Amino acid sequence: MAEQGKETDYKAAYEREKLKNADLAQKVAALEDKNQELDFKLSRIKNNPIWKASTPVRGGVHWVIRQKDRLKNCGSLHGVVAKIRYKQRERKCMIHYGTESFPDAEKAAQERDTSFPRMITVSILVPLYNTPEKFLRDMVESILHQTYAGWQLCLADGSDPEHAYVETIVREYQKVPEALLADGTSKIIYHRLEKNTGISGNTNECLKLATGEYIGLVDHDDILHPEALYYYARAINEQDADYIYCDETTFAGDDINHMITMHFKPDYAIDNLRANNYICHFSVFARTLLDGTELFRSQYDGSQDHDMILRLTDRAQHIVHIPRLLYYWRSHAGSTASNINAKSYAIEAARGAVADHLRRHGYDHFRITSTRAFETIFKITYEIEGNPKISIIIPNCDHVQDLRRCLTSIYEKSTYDHYEIIVVENGSTTEEIRSYYRELESGSLSEIVRVVDFGKKEKFNYSEVVNYGVKHSDGSYLLLLNNDTQVITVNWMEEMLMYAQRDDVGAVGAKLYFPDRKIQHAGVVLGLGAHRTAGHSHYGQEGMNLGYMGRLCYAQDVSAVTGACLMVSRDRYDEVGGFDPSFAVSLNDVDFCLKLREKNYLNVFTPFAELYHYESASRGLDREGQNAERYNQESEHFRTKWKEVLEKGDPYYNPNFSLDRSDFSLNVEGYSSLREQ
Repeated sequence: MAEQGKETDYKAAYEREKLKNADLAQKVAALEDKNQELDFKLSRIKNNPIWKASTPVRGGVHWVIRQKDRLKNCGSLHGVVAKIRYKQRERKCMIHYGTESFPDAEKAAQERDTSFPRMITVSILVPLYNTPEKFLRDMVESILHQTYAGWQLCLADGSDPEHAYVETIVREYQKVPEALLADGTSKIIYHRLEKNTGISGNTNECLKLATGEYIGLVDHDDILHPEALYYYARAINEQDADYIYCDETTFAGDDINHMITMHFKPDYAIDNLRANNYICHFSVFARTLLDGTELFRSQYDGSQDHDMILRLTDRAQHIVHIPRLLYYWRSHAGSTASNINAKSYAIEAARGAVADHLRRHGYDHFRITSTRAFETIFKITYEIEGNPKISIIIPNCDHVQDLRRCLTSIYEKSTYDHYEIIVVENGSTTEEIRSYYRELESGSLSEIVRVVDFGKKEKFNYSEVVNYGVKHSDGSYLLLLNNDTQVITVNWMEEMLMYAQRDDVGAVGAKLYFPDRKIQHAGVVLGLGAHRTAGHSHYGQEGMNLGYMGRLCYAQDVSAVTGACLMVSRDRYDEVGGFDPSFAVSLNDVDFCLKLREKNYLNVFTPFAELYHYESASRGLDREGQNAERYNQESEHFRTKWKEVLEKGDPYYNPNFSLDRSDFSLNVEGYSSLREQ
């Protein structure tokens, strides 16, 4: 009978789902009809003479809107001023990264004479299609002038008959001395295609011409720095690199010194790459990474490079980022460098490439949406598995108003409901806080809030307080939270939990604001600040600021996150021994994150979990007296413990950036030393 009842239930469930699907199908059909109607109306408007005549007026209106958007993205007029100042500093630095950075005759000769243990050949693939003569010559000559001679230039030409000059120019370059091997064979290989098959198809044809152990990808209108291949060959020999990329810049016109935007990248960071193709140019990789698979897949045309990078970095063993500006990306009408809308299909292609990558990694249920930063900068929403209990650990000493505001915001705003709050009482002296604790025990929060007494200690030790709170909790996930925080985002716990559940993730941090909505925390950078220990990136910038290259708008890998709001699984917490009591007040959170990183876990910052942080309201700042002395001691302890890590630099913060500022300003003074590395 039970089996019969179960069968009946299945049939009923099937019929319900069938009705739901039918209803959804009707809704989809109705929306499609509506869409067709709107397309018809839009077409009629665009063909109207009045609409066409109003083009100049609309252009002016759109200009005003763009200025408003810029103001919004900067957060305020103060943010605009800060952006202008940043751009001024950047322009002062640009001169160092253009032709001034090219090697002189002596240095170029030394590099040409360098003999590496592995004198590999890099086959550079360049698909050609109606390439303007100036662009073509600039690209080819940038290859010919490389200080490392182990290259092969593979050109597949899909140009139409009106651009037959492309072949003529290439045949000319095939014969120049720089292109010839000792036996007279040309290193420039040219193939005229019967038809143009698009960027993917044409590049795949280039690959058929390649004989090198390594493959490099260059666009037909871009330029390589003369030392690019030299530094890549060095990375291959010194670091056994099988995938290499570098920093890059866009430039306008015919002069690479007329730079628009310089992009200084982090080292390999999988969450960054999923959200945003930050690697982009100039990719060189071991041919073996292809393993018989396609180089470019035509279904991802427009973002075929993002798809390829995701696939090949998955297989690579030694991904190396060279923090040098070695690729010059020409911006002109019709190029993606100029405007992503020139290739609007690239947006959907990028979304599809990321989705395919996520499925390869075992994620079946996720959502990929564009962010306010850019259409191809994504927010990825992972599925939360089960309904795990989260233990929120809040140390507290007096400060009733702070604690009340914090607990009330958690209770009233949070959409995740399987949590407990452990308030760790740490030496309070006022009757006011004792009264509030009694209120918590009998009020609406009594089922989710517990107060545990750490006791009065001679010296405050945050690490010991946190560890004590963890021992008295029973959640499978821990959320360390300062008592002077206030929840903004209703799904803040879900946004953090979906990362903390991943097998490769250690700590997860949130985006924290000061009460005036300026940024307090958006990830921690090692070595940043006067003490050269650690500091917060984008500190003090306007809340609506997009951040450096959109970094305030997508989840990303960082070296550390602040303990003011930090989620970690209990297993990970226990694995690294919790917080280190030798860091009584400062840098204990950074130390904790580095211990996780030492175990090969990623630490993730997400901007989609937002809270206010009334920083140091509970205990004051570390700027003077005993606090300053204690901070200096802990800083020295940190620098000693993590000496080798600090010397290597933060992998997620480019060494071209200054460690004296948190706004990703370039370090002009350190440029020369970087060049000598």
